[in-house]
Amino acid sequence: MTANRNRWLVGTVLTLALAAFLSLSLLPILGSNDNRRAGSTPSANPTTDPATMQADLEAQARGYELVLEREPDNQTALQGLVDVRIQLGDINGVVGPLEKLVELNPSVPDYAVLLAQTKQQLGDLEGAAQSYRQVLDQQPGNMNALQGLTVLLVQQERPQAAIGLLQDTLKTADQLQSDGTATGIDTTSVKLLLAQVYVESNNPDQAIALYDETIEATPEDFRPVLAKALVLQEQGDTDTAQALFSQATTLAPAQFKDQIELMSTQSQAAPEAGGESTAIPEPAPSAEESAE
Repeated sequence: MTANRNRWLVGTVLTLALAAFLSLSLLPILGSNDNRRAGSTPSANPTTDPATMQADLEAQARGYELVLEREPDNQTALQGLVDVRIQLGDINGVVGPLEKLVELNPSVPDYAVLLAQTKQQLGDLEGAAQSYRQVLDQQPGNMNALQGLTVLLVQQERPQAAIGLLQDTLKTADQLQSDGTATGIDTTSVKLLLAQVYVESNNPDQAIALYDETIEATPEDFRPVLAKALVLQEQGDTDTAQALFSQATTLAPAQFKDQIELMSTQSQAAPEAGGESTAIPEPAPSAEESAE
């Protein structure tokens, strides 16, 4: 059951219920990879055989490496090398150019988040946590880093540390607000993330109370409604859950309605299939999946 809840936390809430933010995928953080690939690999097409594509990518990597031998701070080459090595599955080779990009762009948190994801993929959990915290020291409301560190702590079976991290973030928001300072912290999203950690740590009542508080404060937001529906469905309260799924579908932007309806349909079918926990559609790929 714990494994199911963990998959639920990482796979659903961090990708759909918090869908206003970037996925924790390697490629999307880079932004324009598809355009860059289209321009740099004119020979690549659906009929190109894998061996040719592999050779083409390796040639591109060598080209970027030669540029960097002459111009070690060339950011276009560094970005291109990261992109190509990801496509080649050379995750170890991503670390070096990413560290250089972080050094050259200390005010661009996406590079540090991507570096943290890469280190997490490679099993360097301390290095990953350090990279996330470096971002949060500068931008306590950076949801990509906050999500990433929360997921990391939960995966390490440290839910209380994750709860403390999120509660501290909310306290920081309150302090900044009381000082009249723009917080830059989306407290609704932080609360949603905190509630899901409560679920993971076997405190569903605390989660539901936090969802109710958030629904009352932001009645136009579909995310807490959907998240509460998922928790109640997991607890077997299917009637209330279905009503909330319908409410979430009504509130959600158009691009999420079909997926929520699918989740609702699958949750209805789950008890008939044996009463196991709610089936969840596959989320956007994680860093680990993107890199494979």
